[in-house]
Amino acid sequence: MNSIDKVSVIIPSLNPSETIVHVVTGLIEAGFGDIIVINDGSGAEHLEYFDRIAALPESTVLSHPQNMGKGAALKTAFSFFLKERPGMLGAVTVDGDGQHLCGDVVKCAMAVAQSDEAVVLGVRDFHHRDVPKRNSLGNRFTAFAFRILFGIKLRDTQTGLRGIPARLIPLMLDISGKRFEYETNMLLEAEQHGIPFHEVEIETVYEEGSNERSHFRPLIDSLIIFSQLSKYAMSSVLSFLVDIGIFWLAMKTLGPVLGLFSIPVCTAIARAFSSFFNFNLNKLFVFRRSKAYGSHLWRYYSLAVVQMLASAGILWVLAHILIGTQTAGLLTALKMLVDTVLFFSSYYFQRVWVFQRHDS
Repeated sequence: MNSIDKVSVIIPSLNPSETIVHVVTGLIEAGFGDIIVINDGSGAEHLEYFDRIAALPESTVLSHPQNMGKGAALKTAFSFFLKERPGMLGAVTVDGDGQHLCGDVVKCAMAVAQSDEAVVLGVRDFHHRDVPKRNSLGNRFTAFAFRILFGIKLRDTQTGLRGIPARLIPLMLDISGKRFEYETNMLLEAEQHGIPFHEVEIETVYEEGSNERSHFRPLIDSLIIFSQLSKYAMSSVLSFLVDIGIFWLAMKTLGPVLGLFSIPVCTAIARAFSSFFNFNLNKLFVFRRSKAYGSHLWRYYSLAVVQMLASAGILWVLAHILIGTQTAGLLTALKMLVDTVLFFSSYYFQRVWVFQRHDS
């Protein structure tokens, strides 16, 4: 069994209190020999804590001249780790507010030392009575969204206690995001690359006043965390408007002529225009893939054909069997409902298959 002294500890910090000094000294006493602390642009009144930490032989303090965000701080530490810590087995990221007990950090470090296959997550019990409601509800919502939208089943998606094997550190530097959204993107990218997660149960610690010291803003940062889904929704809305507009126009002009075939034909015409518009938006704006245009294009249209057939088929059944009408206005409303249902499945397959990162 490998020793935890072959695993670095990374602590990003903004405007810390005396607690961070106790966290670092406690980790040293627990057996860690390499602790990397990042001062992410803290105010002058907090610099004494970093000076005291820097004086410890087991600690290294890296500093940002101004606040750049937790994701940027973690990337700074990961870059330092790659350059300055050859031979180390990996790193464990830890919050500096005392919410991660030394024993739990040790457990996660041991998991990293024993295997280089998985991202280790220290998971909390959000049913514990001491957990503040906003933390409990926020994490449960995020966990539910991860399961439904991304197919990732995790109990704690917002944990800051994470173990990263050394071979995965280069991937961590390629992940987008500078603030709290970075940690969410880390989970999404790991899943997309087929990297498993190893969950380690940890103690749930919430001290009085910790919420006030937290730099996580529930509403604003939740929007940031789901930025990719928000961009996808925006792209889909714009493409949806193009699709619905063309479908309505086609039904008004061609519907009487095409008769029984009006729904599939008009659906195909509308989708041909809106899909190409949507493909380019998603590739460049949502998933940010600059290469492999042809590979992404054929996959996108393979999915688009399946979705188009599903949309037309369901709409045809509703119109001819359940309702018995082909009124343009009613059919357009039904199409809006059907395509909304297909929205979420389409996002999942675009993220994990159409625009998968290793093709970029």
